[in-house]
Amino acid sequence: MNTSTSTTVSTPVIIPIDTPTLGDRSYLAHDGQVAVVIDPQRDIDRVLALASDAGVRITDVFETHIHNDYVTGGLALAQATGARYHVNAADDVAYERSPISDDDVVEVSPTMRVRAIATPGHTFTHLSYALEAAPGDGEAFEPVGVFTGGSLLFGATGRPDLLGHDHTHDLVHHQFASAHRLAEELPEHTHVLPTHGFGSFCSTGSTGDTTASTIGDEKRQNPALTRDQERWVADTLAGLDAYPAYYAHMAPANEAGPSAPDLTAPQTVDKVTLAAHIAAGEWVVDLRTRTAFAAGHVTGTLNFGLDGQFATYLGWLIPWGTPLTLLGDSAEQVADAQRELVRIGIDHLEGAATGTPDQWTDNPLGSFERAVFADLAQVRHHRPVTVLDVRRASEFDDGHIDGAVNIPLHELLSRIGDVPAGEVWVHCAGGYRASIAASVLAARGIPIVAVDDSFGENAASSGMPITAAA
Repeated sequence: MNTSTSTTVSTPVIIPIDTPTLGDRSYLAHDGQVAVVIDPQRDIDRVLALASDAGVRITDVFETHIHNDYVTGGLALAQATGARYHVNAADDVAYERSPISDDDVVEVSPTMRVRAIATPGHTFTHLSYALEAAPGDGEAFEPVGVFTGGSLLFGATGRPDLLGHDHTHDLVHHQFASAHRLAEELPEHTHVLPTHGFGSFCSTGSTGDTTASTIGDEKRQNPALTRDQERWVADTLAGLDAYPAYYAHMAPANEAGPSAPDLTAPQTVDKVTLAAHIAAGEWVVDLRTRTAFAAGHVTGTLNFGLDGQFATYLGWLIPWGTPLTLLGDSAEQVADAQRELVRIGIDHLEGAATGTPDQWTDNPLGSFERAVFADLAQVRHHRPVTVLDVRRASEFDDGHIDGAVNIPLHELLSRIGDVPAGEVWVHCAGGYRASIAASVLAARGIPIVAVDDSFGENAASSGMPITAAA
């Protein structure tokens, strides 16, 4: 897709801006001269670079809702570009915005406009935005795509429980009605452009590996549009699971009006300072791969590798406000982590160090073994070991190793005392969460083996006895 032209195009160019570690998408849509942005992440330099590359001017920024899983860059982007900032008129925010309500139309250019559609369900004030285009000046507008935020996703919908249990019943019914409103009002060729559903815990139900969809596709495959309301509501409520603890801090930050982040490199810390941070109970996080961490690390550090959902799980586990120091292979790795962290409102770092573990401490390095499920099957024939499953309870209930202890990763810090004494083999679905858990346990002197393997593909085939879902 060519985004470098500055000539007006009859069909808007829509550019997704992916944030894989949070499972989200933002969007920039333009007609060759002017652009709109929907649900921008905090690090707005990505958006500004795309607009510059396309040779377009951002005139309007839209929020589908007050986000619960990240700190928005909407206000900062509007201030940086002079764009109008469209936030639902019913949202109680602490900053000036261009209030927008159901059926309001924003004329972006003679051939491009945006219409607001009330789609409550993920929140009470959620809006979707239909992007409408006209082939030429004065010709009829037709929907091209609809930015659905946390409403209609690919084969799923946004979860209805993030505002608290007291509101879930009302919101889940709103969500069903909103999905049907979109399906009934928009042509089948309309592209569905959600913010959530790419690994975000803001979605309910599986979105699979789908990367694009239309209203017509959703009519045929989305349970919200193929099942009756009673069954869909029951299935949706039964499928709700835990979500990251840091979500509690996102809506207040977004209502207050977050500023642009400061991505200045953190102060470099030395061995003595790192040791002091660890001794004080602060978090020192090693960003390297789980393979590298297991082979050798500074004792007391925690492993949240950048090769997984780094910000999601660090934000989920860290006691909010705990001082944080980063360790990485390179300054670029630390900078990437810093960018991830400001997206969830962790703006301050105590410091950082780069290089190798032997450069970070004068003490002997810690290490632990890595294994696969076949190794675990063999070991259990020879000696008793604890199998610790750190997947979520719903994953455990779907099938688990006989005799395994289930302590979901997000509960591990508060349930260390529940980990049985002796040798512990820890696993998850694929290895990433197991390494986090192993680092937490190793920091407390617990003998640990991290199973770095696919549970779904290899646990049963390796001879592990599995208790399947009833």
